[in-house]
Amino acid sequence: MKKRDFLAVTAVGTSILPSQLFAQQTPKSLRTPVLLTVTGAIGKGNRGALDTALDQMMVKQKISFDKAFVFDFAAIAALPRIEIKPTLEYDSKVHKLSGPLLTDVVRAAGSATDGTRFLLRATDGYNIAISANDARKYRFIVATHLDGNPMPLGGLGPLWAVYDADRFADMSAKPVNERFGLCPWGLYHIDVQRA
Repeated sequence: MKKRDFLAVTAVGTSILPSQLFAQQTPKSLRTPVLLTVTGAIGKGNRGALDTALDQMMVKQKISFDKAFVFDFAAIAALPRIEIKPTLEYDSKVHKLSGPLLTDVVRAAGSATDGTRFLLRATDGYNIAISANDARKYRFIVATHLDGNPMPLGGLGPLWAVYDADRFADMSAKPVNERFGLCPWGLYHIDVQRA
């Protein structure tokens, strides 16, 4: 193929492709890109199975599913929001984090939380399992805001599964850099599993 032909095809392809991909992967009710995908023991779902061609990060992280419930920022922000003020390990300062309870997000995806556990996965591949009981006990949130501002990709966001370690004696007794092993920042996938 000649260089000029290649550039023309590339220009046309890149102008069409993103909108087509977004339309195939995103339910009509969502207006912005999906930030969180919930799979496993969920209700009806609002998107279909994993697409091995287009869901590349999930494929590389060996995720598979027949159906999913997806959330964009607005859908997550529409859930009841709470605020926590933990001391963070990154600067040892108290910060204000806000977002919906993790259990509320899972329920919004059509899942019961009794007798389940959640495999939380971050964009870098880090994953950790937490029981629904512990998610309730520690009042985990899916944080969307840090100190009143949306969390950017490339920092701790845009979503962070986190709790207020300062409020629980078993956690606050630990050094601050050991309190957040259950808290993946850059959260993008939750697999709801029956315990």
